[in-house]
This record gives sequence, structure tokens and C-alpha cells, in this order.
Amino acid sequence: MSCSKIDSSLHQTKKPEWIKVRLPSNPVFFSTKGLISDLKLHTVCESAQCPNRWECWSQGTATFMIAGERCTRACGFCAVDTAKPFALEADEPQRVAEAIRRLNLKHVVITAVARDDLADGGADHFARTIEAVRGVDPDIIIEVLTPDFNGREEPLRMVIDAKPHVFNHNLETVERLTPLVRSRAKYRLSLDFLKRAKEMDPGVVTKSGLMLGLGETENEIFESMDDLREANVQVLTLGQYLRPTPQHLPVVEYIRPETFDLYREIATNKGFEYVASGPLVRSSYHAADYDPVKRPARE
Repeated sequence: MSCSKIDSSLHQTKKPEWIKVRLPSNPVFFSTKGLISDLKLHTVCESAQCPNRWECWSQGTATFMIAGERCTRACGFCAVDTAKPFALEADEPQRVAEAIRRLNLKHVVITAVARDDLADGGADHFARTIEAVRGVDPDIIIEVLTPDFNGREEPLRMVIDAKPHVFNHNLETVERLTPLVRSRAKYRLSLDFLKRAKEMDPGVVTKSGLMLGLGETENEIFESMDDLREANVQVLTLGQYLRPTPQHLPVVEYIRPETFDLYREIATNKGFEYVASGPLVRSSYHAADYDPVKRPARE
């Protein structure tokens, strides 16, 4: 298969039964939605059209997306808008912290759009958000999911120095498909980025994820697992790619649940501390199921 093009005729238009989700009937869903709206926050749940939004919001949790809802990159898989971003909102870190206080979260995931227009890629905004959240609850588990900051050392160090418990940066796909799937990002740069994060703070838990169903082979999946372990990544997520609109990359294959179970077993045997693998698994889905506090204490 060409790295520059996936044959759209391979797109399986009918989703299998195991992909379908039920709409909310829980009043907590609507209170979560109202809180996010009231505080004028963005979530990856909405912006990326996550299939688990109904479930997560019904449980009173959400993944906060800082630095706006306009991304400077145009990845072939992502539903987030690509456009010139607005200026950062100085009070956004405090609004995120207030949402977390109201939701009484014990584990929070904070992500962001790529902000290649900013000198630090938005790293200081990440750090200030971590600081604001910790000010609300010093014991909360903080997980960040960052862009690659174009591989620059200083922005990465800004985030690591803010001491998140979990540092996540997604590989997204196998090396062969990276130029097609990811805008500007590079497979080897992402691996090096994750490795350096761990070197900067050996106590931080490093995490990454792959989307499956874009045309990768099993051997390529296993090679990516090996590459991530070589970069000292500890936590892995594997989920089904779902096409957000007809303008995005087609789904080449729907991976069966039992295959995801097999991949979980293989990844665990390769040395990952925790593996979440399933059709609807996403980077932050049930993130609190893994407790990073059990890791060796920081110096």
C-alpha cells in the first residue's frame, strides 16, 4: 500500500455492532455538559468527536483541551478544526481547575491542540494549568497529553518540570503510515520525545497510543510496540480508528474485539506496565484505571 494514499474503496462504511454506542439517559451527562459550557472550556470529547463522550460525561468526567479549539496542524484522522488559533486565554488554567473542583475528579487528563504559532508551542500554558489544578487538589493525579512541540527541548522541559504524574504523547500509527496520518509529526521524533521525557524525570510515567484500522500490518503494530518499549514507554493504548467525516482518512479495517484482546496480551508480554486495548479505547478512556502513584517514589 502506498504511504501517500489509502484506497478509499477499502473503506468499510457499515460499522460493526461492537462499535456502536448508546446515547445518554443519565442526568449527570447533562450536568457535566452544562458545567463545561458554563466555564467556557473545550474538551477533546467534543472537538475530536470521541465515541465515549456519552459514557464519560455520564460518569462526571471529561478530558480538557486547553489552548483553544483551533489546531495549526491538519492530521488526516483528527476532527479538530485546522485554522489560525486565537490568543491564549490567561484565565483558562483557573477555569480548568474550577471545573475539576466542581467535578471532584481524582485523576484528570489535560490535552491541547498543536500551537506551532507560539514560541513555546503552548508548553508554559500546560505548566500553568498543571499548577492551577494542583492548587485545587495537591493529591490529584495529573496526566497530560501533549503535541510534540516540534521536538524542542525547552518546551518539553517546561511541562516535565511542572511534574505531571503521567506524560502522554501519541505515536498514533505505525512508521510507514505516519506521513499520511499525521501532519508535520515524525515517527522517530515522537519516539525520541517520549524517551527524553523519561530521561528528564525518571519518576514520570510515560504513555503512548496507536489507532488501528488504517491499513497497518500486524508486524508493523508489533514493531511499534517494540519501538515504544525501547523508548521506555510504560503505558500503551490501542483503539479503533473511526472516520470523523468523509473528508478524513477512510477506515481500512474494523479490528475485532478478540484481536484487541490478543494485542493486549502481546503488549503486556513485551513489558508494558499497563495496556488498554479495545475498539473504543482512546488515550484518556478510563485513564484512572491505571494508578501511577504505585510507581517508585520521585527523588
